[in-house]
Amino acid sequence: MCLILFSFKASKSWPLVLAANRDEFYSRPTAPMDFWDESPSILAGRDLEQGGTWLGIHARGRFAALTNYREPTQVRKNAPSRGSIIPEFLESRGKIRDFLKILDRGADLYNGFNLLAGEIRNRDIILYWYSNRARETVLVSPGIHGLSNCFLDTDWPKVSRGKAMLEQALNPDKGHERKKEPSRLDKKNLFTILEDSQQPEDSKLPNTGVGIEWERILSPLFVQSPTYGTRSSTLLTINRDGEFAVTERSHFPGVPAKDPDRQFRFRPD
Repeated sequence: MCLILFSFKASKSWPLVLAANRDEFYSRPTAPMDFWDESPSILAGRDLEQGGTWLGIHARGRFAALTNYREPTQVRKNAPSRGSIIPEFLESRGKIRDFLKILDRGADLYNGFNLLAGEIRNRDIILYWYSNRARETVLVSPGIHGLSNCFLDTDWPKVSRGKAMLEQALNPDKGHERKKEPSRLDKKNLFTILEDSQQPEDSKLPNTGVGIEWERILSPLFVQSPTYGTRSSTLLTINRDGEFAVTERSHFPGVPAKDPDRQFRFRPD
């Protein structure tokens, strides 16, 4: 993932609403979201080059998503795949914080990353953010959050814009008296946020070492270029009854999919 926007315990009806984009080279082989043959309890897309994933859910109620930390001068080609962290976490059974402590011991082996790791138990959701560059484990607080290729809630234009758009989509009547929260989420509005391609001004762009041309390419919520861009958008929600709903929408320039959306719905075992 290169952008994760999420509302966490900001709504009684929807304790988790997560909207995320995965950006990648178009040439990198990828399998769409599905239950894995060798691990039938894991629902995730798959990087067919390294075998890992960027977002996944376990039938027991664990879920995780990962973004790379952008630092081009520090990337090591022989580092282990960051995508392997998610299935390892999903199949673990101990406390989340214990898993993250073990992960932290070998954190320097990996290139930079951020990990959101959560689970639902008895309809209560626990969610942590960990970064091997911040070397910090944080219990996520209720609210609207955003994560791109820096730290949680870093004020990059795409993160700030995405958070504001998500809050507006979830609270369209904010500031006015409202009788009750909506019983359904408008997925169309959430996908519209993820497909936003507004280009920020150069003066507002971060300087991450990739050069101004790539800073421009990577700055919108929805990334497009001749060789690299947003390959998929994913919506993950958990409602007040603990039901998971997942929709993955595939994007590939010039190749319109007959059925771009894959949808899944289940309750944890």
